[in-house]
Amino acid sequence: MSPSTRPQTVAGYLATLDETKAATLRLTIAAILGQFPDLQAVMAWNVPHIKRGHEYIFGLCAYKQHLTLAPWSERIIVAFRARLGAYVVRQHCFLVPVDWQPDARLLGDLVAARLAELDTPLKPIVRRRPTARRKA
Repeated sequence: MSPSTRPQTVAGYLATLDETKAATLRLTIAAILGQFPDLQAVMAWNVPHIKRGHEYIFGLCAYKQHLTLAPWSERIIVAFRARLGAYVVRQHCFLVPVDWQPDARLLGDLVAARLAELDTPLKPIVRRRPTARRKA
């Protein structure tokens, strides 16, 4: 796809997909935005993302045989690994079937965890200088 023909909107992206994939992604986006109305669906890197201000919360992408969902955090993937056990889990995302019935509770919990992660500043790593040992 040339840059001039790439979809500029989420609706435009969904229009390029077959109906099954488009419907699943529509339901997934609706499940997230229904729980978090202050977020918005935007296009970034040529695929739909859920965003708050300038912060990316969740990414979605359709492939030939699966959909990829990404909470934009390896820590969240690790924390939710047990709940994601029914899916193919990668380092930063998980894969669902193209006809997946969105799990609104799981999606809500993933988004809430991502928002909490963004709202809680990471503690800086404090490195201590090694103490010099005196020779006796």
